Amino acid sequence: MENSQQLPDDFLELCRLITAKRPRAVIEHILQHGFITTEDLKETYGYNHPPRAARDVRENGIPLETFRVTGSDGRKIAAYRFGDISKARFTRLSGRTGLSKQIKETLLSRYGCKCFIYLEEVDERQLQIDHRVPFEVDGEPDLLDPENFMLLCGSANRAKSWSCEHCENWNNIKDKLICLSCYWAYPENYEHIAMRQIRRIDLLWEGNDIEIYERLKQRAISIEKELPEFVKEIIEREINRNGDG
Repeated sequence: MENSQQLPDDFLELCRLITAKRPRAVIEHILQHGFITTEDLKETYGYNHPPRAARDVRENGIPLETFRVTGSDGRKIAAYRFGDISKARFTRLSGRTGLSKQIKETLLSRYGCKCFIYLEEVDERQLQIDHRVPFEVDGEPDLLDPENFMLLCGSANRAKSWSCEHCENWNNIKDKLICLSCYWAYPENYEHIAMRQIRRIDLLWEGNDIEIYERLKQRAISIEKELPEFVKEIIEREINRNGDG
């Protein structure tokens, strides 16, 4: 079993530099036990999305490899252990401090205090820095230009993570250009969503507009339609009425 006595001092120092709660919990567990299972992540630490926890560790410069073990119910489950530690890197965004603070401040000054996906104004503390092109596909950008990153609220970050982790490009192809034309990198100008021919729009009603939303919802209920379907029908009728269809 791997333990901290068998690991180089510079690698252990990199581990100590990582202070964010989730990746630190994973790293400390592996240092103590040699590996961590998806069962451990869910039952011991309450992380219901293990790939996200593993991704946090990798984004902080710690290589992980995935393998299979037998879970408590006798079925095979995924587990994570340190990979080739020679590939560990002192990422300049490790810990989300220092340069990451600079990048966040630059993005806030250019685009305002809003989520790049949902375009809603949120408290600055709720915005997280995220790579436009996932680290798993392209690694850390050579130039830490703020334009290589985006600010996401927690909900958008989780949605992006789930979609990316189920994308063929993430898992096998690893082509940066595919990511650059994806909704999750540039929602204002995209050709696909995780390699699927899908288009989407996220609508928010707030303040006085909430009354309009409630009226829409009640109208959809009265004609036994799902609200998104009803909204799409209204848009389609308006386009056809103006002769644009």
